[in-house]
Amino acid sequence: MRLLALVFLLLLGAAAPASAPYAVVKPGVALRFPADHGAHPQFRTEWWYVTGWLKTAKGEDLGFQVTFFRTRPPIDTANPSAFAPRQILFAHAAISDPATGKLLHAQRIARQGFGLAEAATGDMKIVLDEWRMVRRADGRIATRVQGRSFALDLMLAPTQPVLLQGQAGYSRKGPSPAEASHYYSLPQLRVAGTLVRGGKREAVTGTAWMDREWSSKLLNPAAVGWDWLGLNLDDGGALTLFQVRNAKGGAVWAGGSLRRADGRMTVLGPGDVRFLPGRRWRSARTGATYPVAQVVRVTLDGKPRDIPVTPLFDDQELDSRRGGGPVYWEGAVRVPGGRGYLEMTGYQSALKM
Repeated sequence: MRLLALVFLLLLGAAAPASAPYAVVKPGVALRFPADHGAHPQFRTEWWYVTGWLKTAKGEDLGFQVTFFRTRPPIDTANPSAFAPRQILFAHAAISDPATGKLLHAQRIARQGFGLAEAATGDMKIVLDEWRMVRRADGRIATRVQGRSFALDLMLAPTQPVLLQGQAGYSRKGPSPAEASHYYSLPQLRVAGTLVRGGKREAVTGTAWMDREWSSKLLNPAAVGWDWLGLNLDDGGALTLFQVRNAKGGAVWAGGSLRRADGRMTVLGPGDVRFLPGRRWRSARTGATYPVAQVVRVTLDGKPRDIPVTPLFDDQELDSRRGGGPVYWEGAVRVPGGRGYLEMTGYQSALKM
C-alpha cells in the first residue's frame, strides 16, 4: 500500500464525458511476468516503489527511496493533440541521512511522450528525463536519479521470487471488493552502486524492497490516510503490514503478509493487524504530528505478537505540496530482527483520493 499517484492525478485533468473507462481490479486474475513488471495504462494509476537501507564504506547507515508513478487523467480520448496528457509520469527520490537530520528530496513530473518520458508495457522500463528504472534481461533492476543535493546510481538484484500480496496478487484495501489493487513485492533486493552527496561520490551497498501496485480505486470514502510497513527480516523473511485509517484513527481495513525464510506464506487479514501509536513527533514545518514509534500487534497462528518500530531518526517527513502532492512521513525504521520502511499518510490533512 503506497502513496501519491492518485493525488497528482486529481490535479492534472478534469473529467470529460468522452474519457475511456478505467480497468477494474478483480480477484482471480493471474499475474504474469515479465509483462506485469511493465506498465498497465488501462488502469488509473500505478507505481514502482523502492525503499531500502544503504551502508557507506565508512559504515554509515542511510535510508533511501526511489519511486516512479504512472497515472491516466480522465481526459477526452478524442483529443488529437500530441500535448494532451494521456499518461502522466511522476517520480521522487529521497535520502534519509541521520547526519543531516531530515530528508534530502528531489522529484520530476512530465506527460508521457516526446522521447522524454515513458512507462513501457511488457517489462519494466520507466524513463523520466535523466531519471530511469529499467529491468535487465538477467532480472536485475538499474535505477538512476539525480537532484540538487544528491544522486543515486544503483543496481537492485532480486534474491527471492516475486511475493504476491493478498490473494495471489489481489489485495483488498477496504470493505468493498472494488477497493483493491493488483499488488506484488520484491523483498530482500541486494543493492550496490554509488551515492553522490556534498559533491563527493561514494560506494554503497544495502538491502531494498520494491512494491508494485496498479489500481483504479483504492480508498473507501471513510478513509483519511494509511500506515504501511515493509520489513526485510534478518533471517531472510519478509513482512508487510498496513492499515487504512478513518478520521478517528480506527482501521477501515488492515492486512499484510508474512513470507518466512523457508518460503511459507501467511496472508494477514483485518483482524490480524493492529497499529498501536507510541511516541509522537510534531513537525515544526507543517504542524503534522506522527506516531514515529509504533507497536504493531500481529496475530500469527492464533497468537498475538507485538512488534516495536523505531525510526532511524524522527524527521523523515516529506512535504510535496510544491509539486501538488501531500505531506506525509516515510522513513527508515528498525524492528527486532529486521529493518524496513514505514509510511504514514493523512496526518497533516486527509488524503483526497
